[in-house]
Amino acid sequence: MSFMRDHVAAEPARAKVDAQAGWLLLEFGAPWCGHCQAAQPVLQAFVEAYDLPHWKVEDGKGKPLGRSFQVKLWPTVILLRDGTEVARVVRPVDAADLATLEGALPD
Repeated sequence: MSFMRDHVAAEPARAKVDAQAGWLLLEFGAPWCGHCQAAQPVLQAFVEAYDLPHWKVEDGKGKPLGRSFQVKLWPTVILLRDGTEVARVVRPVDAADLATLEGALPD
């Protein structure tokens, strides 16, 4: 799976996210969000460098998935392994901002 340019059509249920085997990069944001748009090049490079599955989920008021992950700011990027959060980054701008995610991945 490669970098997801557009948000998923329907927000996945938390149970589906929790049931995902292996690594998953979950990105919460909105298509109109300037911070989200600015983060796309660095997120795309990261996803492609590590060949990660990437789900881009539109977040907002009344969206249960973002609330279940306690998302407050966009974009919030969460690295999961077997459905469990291992690292999180909020509002990345450059590759250095993704060091927390990179450090959680195996060598």
